[in-house]
Amino acid sequence: MQRPKKHLTCFSYYAILTPTKRFVFRLRFFKYIFIQIQIQYKTSIKVGDDIFLPKKESFRVPLQSISEAQSILGHQDEFLKLFEENFNVGIVLRDDSLEVLGELVDTVQQSARVLEELLNLLRSGHPIGANDVKYAIRLAKEHKTVNLEAKISESIPVFSKRGVIRPKTSGQRRYVAAIKTYDLVFGIGPAGTGKTYLAMAMAVSALKSNQVSRIILTRPAVEAGERLGFLPGDIAAKVDPYLRPLYDALYDMMPPEIMERYMERGVIEVAPLAFMRGRTLNNSFVVLDEAQNSTIEQMKMFLTRLGFDSKAVVTGDITQIDLPSEKMSGLLDVQSVLSEVEGISFIYFQQKMLLDMSWYSR
Repeated sequence: MQRPKKHLTCFSYYAILTPTKRFVFRLRFFKYIFIQIQIQYKTSIKVGDDIFLPKKESFRVPLQSISEAQSILGHQDEFLKLFEENFNVGIVLRDDSLEVLGELVDTVQQSARVLEELLNLLRSGHPIGANDVKYAIRLAKEHKTVNLEAKISESIPVFSKRGVIRPKTSGQRRYVAAIKTYDLVFGIGPAGTGKTYLAMAMAVSALKSNQVSRIILTRPAVEAGERLGFLPGDIAAKVDPYLRPLYDALYDMMPPEIMERYMERGVIEVAPLAFMRGRTLNNSFVVLDEAQNSTIEQMKMFLTRLGFDSKAVVTGDITQIDLPSEKMSGLLDVQSVLSEVEGISFIYFQQKMLLDMSWYSR
């Protein structure tokens, strides 16, 4: 009768090893214990040429096609890198899904929600761009509800590389919605709230979508507390310093060659307010900037220039009036005259709506 084989325990196996093999056994045993300790504390560790990762949380986001994966990960994994850098997660492409891997459950779920919103946006017919991904990530990190389809509807398409401009505060969103709805909108508030910039973005967007045939940007030629005297050059050179802020905003919204071509053809016109008298502006988007420095007569003259299929936005800060003390601001007067008129909207910006200007309120 054959005797059954005796199974060796760990210690009995160790006892029969030669000294050299015992040394190798001890190394492997302590390496195993070391790795288990690192995994328990959820940190990765490199031993020799091997990298041992901790146990990771995972979440799968279903895909309908491989083209969705290509769109959502971006060209050369551009969007994938944004996710990995901002959420500290890994994203792995499986057969029919994207698997999000990370050490924290909240981070993994947060990343997965952003991916799902981007996929919903893609499936509704909107192409995904880097700005969309960055915007969704920013909202998620601020613990705000990510509803990209609603946010995209607030986007203002322009000619620049960024593609779109988006309102960032609730006041700005009300402002943009009012411009879309009403033919005459007044934006009143302190500097830095985006009044003029968004008004010009809406004008450029209207021109791009053929809603209007030209843009007219104007402002009073009033000096801010100092006399510059007589400026050299023709009339264009004389008024150019007063209108330079409007040019700066335009250059931010369209390439220089497009802007110059439009200005040569008269599609975009930048002019001082005094040049508006006697004109009728049809099928135009008109922006009056620095309206607090217009007189009552100038404001009345401007408002009567609007013709058929035209839209006007008037912006100003009533705390920065540079008119002589004996003259009343047209922007102050118009609030009491037109505040109850149907079809006209007044949007008031507040200090808390300032963008990246925390020093201003101080």
